[in-house]
Amino acid sequence: MARSRYPLLVLGPYLGRYRGRLLVGALMVLLTVVAGMFSPWVLKYVVDGLSQSVDRGRLLTYAGLIVAISLVEGFFRFWMRRILIGVSRQVEYDLRNDFLAHVQRMSLSFLHSRSTGDIMSRATNDLGAVRMVLGPGIMYSMHTVMLLVISTAILVNLNWRLTLLAYVPLALVSISVKQFGRRIHDRFEEIQEQFSAMSTRTQENLAGIRVVKAFAREESEIRAFELLNRDYVRRNVSLIRLWGVLYPLMTALIGLSSVAVLWLGGRHVIHGRLTLGEFVAFMGYLSMLAWPTIAIGRVINIFERGSASMRRILEILETPPGIRDLEGAGEPPGAAGALEIRNLTFSYPTSRRPALRDVSVSVPAGKTLAIVGRTGSGKSTLVNLIPRLYDPPPGTVFVDGRDVRAWPLHALRRRIGCVPQETFLFSDTIAENIAFGTDGAGEEEILAAARVSQVAGDIESFTRGMETFVGERGITLSGGQKQRVAISRAVVCSPAILIFDDSLSSVDTYTEERILRELAAVMEDRTTLLVSHRVSTVQRADEIVVLEEGTVAERGTHEELLRLGGVYAELYRKQLLEDELSEIQGS
Repeated sequence: MARSRYPLLVLGPYLGRYRGRLLVGALMVLLTVVAGMFSPWVLKYVVDGLSQSVDRGRLLTYAGLIVAISLVEGFFRFWMRRILIGVSRQVEYDLRNDFLAHVQRMSLSFLHSRSTGDIMSRATNDLGAVRMVLGPGIMYSMHTVMLLVISTAILVNLNWRLTLLAYVPLALVSISVKQFGRRIHDRFEEIQEQFSAMSTRTQENLAGIRVVKAFAREESEIRAFELLNRDYVRRNVSLIRLWGVLYPLMTALIGLSSVAVLWLGGRHVIHGRLTLGEFVAFMGYLSMLAWPTIAIGRVINIFERGSASMRRILEILETPPGIRDLEGAGEPPGAAGALEIRNLTFSYPTSRRPALRDVSVSVPAGKTLAIVGRTGSGKSTLVNLIPRLYDPPPGTVFVDGRDVRAWPLHALRRRIGCVPQETFLFSDTIAENIAFGTDGAGEEEILAAARVSQVAGDIESFTRGMETFVGERGITLSGGQKQRVAISRAVVCSPAILIFDDSLSSVDTYTEERILRELAAVMEDRTTLLVSHRVSTVQRADEIVVLEEGTVAERGTHEELLRLGGVYAELYRKQLLEDELSEIQGS
C-alpha cells in the first residue's frame, strides 16, 4: 500500500548504499547555509558603524570579510553539489542496471505484451526524472529546511513581531504548493504516457524503415507522428500553465511579505525600537528566504514528476518473472542431451485452443529428430518449450531425465544451442555476433563455426572480414547470410542439444546441402532437432515427426513416411514439383 501511494520510498535501500556520502553531503549543505548567514550580520555592523562615523579602514575590513565569507560559502556549495549530485548519478546507475536485469529475466509473453518504445521510455526518460529527485530534489530540500530553521532562529532573535508578520504571507505558499502538487503529478503522468507512445512510434518506424519505404508510407508516418507530437506538446503546455501560475503566485506572496516588513520595520527604526543595521540585517535574512520559498515549488515539481515516473518504473520492477528457477532447482551431472516429451498439451495465454495436444516424443542422446508440418502446426511452439522460452506444464518436457522446470534456467539454456526462425543479429561485428553465446571464443573457433555454416566464403569477400560491422539487426547482410551467421553462433557454443528452427529457409538448396554436410560432423555426438518445411532438410534424420494442427500425425524415417503416403508424402511431392518448376524457370 505504501509503495503504491509513495513509490519513492522504494529508493531507500538504494540511498542506503551511499549513506556515508549522503551524511558528508548534508554536512556540506549545513556549512553552506551557516557560512551564508554571516553576510547579513556583517552588514548590520557596517550600517550601524556608518551611522556613527566613517572609518575607511573598518570599511575595507568589512568588505574583505564579506569576500572571505562568499569564498568559504562557494567552497562548501561546490562540494555540496558535487557529492549529492554524484550520489544521484550512482543511484541512477544502480537503478538502471537493476531495471535492465529485471527486463532480461521477464518471459517472452510479458515482453510481447509491451512495446519496445514504452520500455525504453521508462528506462531513459522516467529514470532521468527519478534521478532529479535523488539529486536536486534532495539537495534543495536539505538546503531549504536548514536555511528556514537557522534564518527563523536569527529573525526571531532580531524581532519576533516582524518575523511573525513576515511569515504570514509565506505560510500561504505551502497552501498553494499543496493545491498545485497533485495536479502537477497527474499531468506529468499523462506526459510520460504520451512520451512512451512517441518512443514506440519512432522505434517501429526505424526498425521497419524498409517496409515504410517499400509501401511509400513516409508522409503518412510523418503525419501520424506529428499528431502524437502535437498531443505531447499540448500536455506539456497544460503543465506549463500550472507552473506559470504557481511561480508568480509565490513571488507575489514573497513581495507581500517584504512590503509588510518594510512598513512595520521602518516604524520600529523611526521609534528607536530597532537599529538601522538590525533592520538591514533583518531584510537581508528575509531576502535569503526568497529563493528557498520559490525552491519549494521547484522541489514539489521535481518530487511529483519523480513520483509519477517511479510508479511507471515499478510497474515493470514489481512484475515477477513468469519463468524463473523453482525452489530446489539443481543441475544434474553430465551433459548427454537426451530429450523426452510426455503427453504435452500447451496453450498460449491469449489463445483459447491448444497450440499442442498430447504430444509425446523421445530423442536419445546424440540422435537427430526432425519436425515437419504445415504453417501453424506447432513446430516452433514445441522447440520453444525445451529451453523454457515459454513454460511447459509440469512433467511434460525432460532433458537428461529431469523435468526442465527443475533445471536452473542458466544451466538448461547453456546446454542448448538454438537457431530461431526469426534471425536476429546485434549491431556489432560478424565475429562478435558468432561469439555472442560464449565467453572468450578464439579466432580459430569462430572461423571453424563459420565454415560449418558455409558463411566463411562470404566473410572473406568483405573488406574487413570478420570485423565487418553488420548494422542494426544485421541489415548489411542478406537473409541467407544472417541465417548462416546465426547457425555459426549456435555451433560455436558446443551445446549438448542443437535446435534449428527452420534456419535454412533463406538459403538455396545447394548451400543447404553443403551446410547439412558440414553439420553432420557437428551433429554426430549431439542431440539435434531440425524444424523445417523442406523435406530435403530433414530426410537424413533418425526420426521424423509430422505435426498437424498441434498433434503428432505421423512419425518414422523418411522412407517409412513416404511408403505411408500421408501428410509427409504429400509435402514431399509438392517440394519435388516446386524444384522441377524452379529448374524449368532457371533454364
